[in-house]
Amino acid sequence: MATKNKFLSLANSTFKFKLFLLAKLPAAFFSGIRIKHLSSEGATTVVPFKWLTQNPFRSTYFASLAMAAEMSTGILALNSIYKKKLAVSMLITKMEANYFKKAVGNTYFTCTQGVDIANAVQQAIDEDRSTTVTIKSTGRNEADEMVALFLFTWSFKVKS
Repeated sequence: MATKNKFLSLANSTFKFKLFLLAKLPAAFFSGIRIKHLSSEGATTVVPFKWLTQNPFRSTYFASLAMAAEMSTGILALNSIYKKKLAVSMLITKMEANYFKKAVGNTYFTCTQGVDIANAVQQAIDEDRSTTVTIKSTGRNEADEMVALFLFTWSFKVKS
């Protein structure tokens, strides 16, 4: 549990997280995607509506929405594999997206399946085989209206 707390404290540090984005996910860094909430159970990210994230139709570009949605699930996956005794690889094998409303302001993506992700990682370790889990990220605007719903299928496998 101490290693997860260490990861959460690193990821919740605004400065350290921005350095991580700049080094590993520069598109997310320049888009301004941020973590608003992070615990072992769930995460909320936000993609701002600005020049770098919008399309010609004056709404948030679908790829920017997808990036923020994926981050709300991926940060939970990173938390689950952080400093495990066995190294675990993670990979998205499938993504589905449904859009309900034009995103014209900040969009917040929330994933509440951190426990499901942790269980899939532990199963991959215990059974020494690849496991998959489908995780939902819901995007809402500042008026709490649903903008988009993403489903990501994550695969976890112990590295050989």
